[in-house]
Amino acid sequence: MRKARDLIFGTIAAVCAMAALAVLCGLVFVIARRGWPAMNVSFFTEQIRLVGASGGILWNLVGTVILLATAFLACTPFAIALALLERVWLRSHPARRWLRIALYTANGLPSIVFGIFGFIVFVQWCGWGKSWLAGGLVLAMSMLPTVTIVLIERIAAVPARYVEAAAGLGLRESQIVWAVLMRQSWGGLITGSLLGLARAAGETAPIMFTATIFAGATFPRAIAESPVLTLPYHIFILAQDSFDPAVGSKLWGTALVLLGLVFSLSLAALPSRLRIHEESNV
Repeated sequence: MRKARDLIFGTIAAVCAMAALAVLCGLVFVIARRGWPAMNVSFFTEQIRLVGASGGILWNLVGTVILLATAFLACTPFAIALALLERVWLRSHPARRWLRIALYTANGLPSIVFGIFGFIVFVQWCGWGKSWLAGGLVLAMSMLPTVTIVLIERIAAVPARYVEAAAGLGLRESQIVWAVLMRQSWGGLITGSLLGLARAAGETAPIMFTATIFAGATFPRAIAESPVLTLPYHIFILAQDSFDPAVGSKLWGTALVLLGLVFSLSLAALPSRLRIHEESNV
């Protein structure tokens, strides 16, 4: 009876996995087929013209990279601090459990919540208006739980004998943290950051309130009132005027570029993620 239940459960799980994979492959195929005709050199080297019907996505791509770089730089120190707090400095198991619950809860928050928070705090209270820095900080908050959780797992996978050997050599706790734990965990930080950036790259709601406009922005030269162009918001606006064939071509081309960016970030994180899993099973 138990074997039958296991077989049924395994079959259902396999069917669901295959169905999800088929839907994903179908979406990728449609985006690639419709977006490929727009792929040329000018699409990547020209700025938007004729309300998206002509030109390219140069500044949209640049603006997206600016936001992701800002998010990475803002998120990294806080992710390291929270991961070390959970693994090293919190001695109470209930406190560790509550911190993990808070991280998983934050990871499940809708992105628009971060956008509204950023709008109230950075745009209105700080008086920055729409700004690349505001958008980068909002994206950093949205990816912080992902980066922290992956880094916690990587620190937990560091063999205990490394810590014991360092303590036996007379190293202080702070020296053990930076010379042993963090030295062995940089891969986890990179993996978590790449996964978090892959999520942040496709976010529209947080940046539409805080950082991005449709046209007219280039490279930011200040903090306040310095919006950028981005790929997700570009797709969002063009999708409302996709009945124009010229706009539709640019829409699918931009979607293909964004898909490639997200896929590249996720793929880059895969080797380190697999290595973490293997080491945790040793």
